[in-house]
Amino acid sequence: MSKAILHTDGGARGNPGPAGIGVVLEISGQKKIFKKYIGESTNNQAEYQALILGLTEAKKAGVSEVDCYLDSELVVRQLKREYKVKNEGLRPLFIQVWNLTQQFKKVKFIHIFREDNKEADQLVNEAIDERF
Repeated sequence: MSKAILHTDGGARGNPGPAGIGVVLEISGQKKIFKKYIGESTNNQAEYQALILGLTEAKKAGVSEVDCYLDSELVVRQLKREYKVKNEGLRPLFIQVWNLTQQFKKVKFIHIFREDNKEADQLVNEAIDERF
């Protein structure tokens, strides 16, 4: 049984606008990083897409437990079922994340401040910058 620490971030320049996602997956002290330009998106959609990528990569790595750190309070509260997902554009992404979580023994969603998520945030900006 292995445990991972996952830092994800998504962002758009404009809302919606050109968007990117960043993922830092740490397993047994080893870091894997992922960044991707995702086209036109909202900030919240990008946050969810980053989490989907991170959870998918954690599953590929054979992880059974994941602590997910996000700087989006909205997404964390939605995933903890404290807020309802009212936005139609977020519902399918929420469902996708929820279905991915069922493939793990344990998943935690933890809200952190943006300054504590600098590496994932930098990857978002690099993904967008490299596109233009």
